[in-house]
Amino acid sequence: MAQPGRLAENVMHFARVLRAAGLPIGPDRVLDAVRALEVAGVERRDDFYWTLASVFLDRREQFEIYDQAFHIFWRDPQLLERVMAMFLPQVYGRQSREEPHSGRIAEALRPRQKKPHEGTAEPPQETRLDATLSFSSREVLQHADFETMTSEELAQAKKLIANLRLPIPEIRTRRFQPDLHGARVDLRASLRASLRHGGKIIPLRRRSPERRHPPLVILCDVSGSMNRYSRMFLHFLHAITNDRDRVTSFVFGTRLTNISRCLRHRDVDVAMARVADAIADWSGGTRIGNCLADFNLRWSRRVLGQNAMVLMISDGLDGDVGEGLAKQMERLHKSCRKLLWLNPLLRYEGFEARPAGVRAMLPHVDEFLPVHNVASLIDLARALEESHQHRRAA
Repeated sequence: MAQPGRLAENVMHFARVLRAAGLPIGPDRVLDAVRALEVAGVERRDDFYWTLASVFLDRREQFEIYDQAFHIFWRDPQLLERVMAMFLPQVYGRQSREEPHSGRIAEALRPRQKKPHEGTAEPPQETRLDATLSFSSREVLQHADFETMTSEELAQAKKLIANLRLPIPEIRTRRFQPDLHGARVDLRASLRASLRHGGKIIPLRRRSPERRHPPLVILCDVSGSMNRYSRMFLHFLHAITNDRDRVTSFVFGTRLTNISRCLRHRDVDVAMARVADAIADWSGGTRIGNCLADFNLRWSRRVLGQNAMVLMISDGLDGDVGEGLAKQMERLHKSCRKLLWLNPLLRYEGFEARPAGVRAMLPHVDEFLPVHNVASLIDLARALEESHQHRRAA
């Protein structure tokens, strides 16, 4: 009779791991899982796997987190044919030989350290001090440079970046849409409407130009000089890709790589793992001119239609010393509606365009903005809105 109790206990711990990894699992699902296992049995591993999956999962994006957590938590190397889960020890303190692919699973399976007992002399003052520093620490974090952040600060910055949005203003297209107060009369729609009235009355149908967000194309430098910054920018690209449609992302170092499909996964850890597998020249050299030539030849006509906007994230330190870079930048600038260059070197007040790559690129950009911390990413959205309002006023 001890086996069912141990089984329920381990199912409860497994549910805690999934909840710590971000899955919405409450006590009701734990009870449902135990009841389902009593009906399906635990003799076969596949039945056990899919029984828990049917209870704990309700979205396709949650499956990979569940799959990794299951194979780590319910592992029994000496009894592969039978799933004797009720004899397994509790989750805390167990270690697996393979590292999980998702950082959320690694954090959820990590043993929790007990907080040291604090003295009861002045607990109210300590609580008030933490509450006072909460806003100021957030303010400091937003203005801290990515290159000087500690690992804990980087983790907090990634959470802030995940909530950022890039509100690209809508533009007027050549297509029209029905509009009761439109300035133009839609003759075709008016004639169709007259047929319903026997041709005696012609009700006027109006239309107005359709407004839509333009496509967004992002070119991010992942060379050695951009290593710390590019990792944070990839999290920013993931947030943008999952917030709006028609976003195409490329990374370049010595070659050009399209990572748009990798970033479409909802789970940021899975997306970053796929991006790392796709990039072969991470933290290597920089051949900006060669990569832009590849983009202009293979991708420009595919992704730069419909008044696309281009964001280029790079420090402009070209390994080819700007050879052919000015020509490719000019072609890229003429192919898009607006070209913004985000450069982390602009964080220095005394920055001068001395490198050959910077001098070749600078004449062919619409805006040259700094990007080195969370606050600069927030200012980027404001700059886009202000430039759009200025254009409409003009």
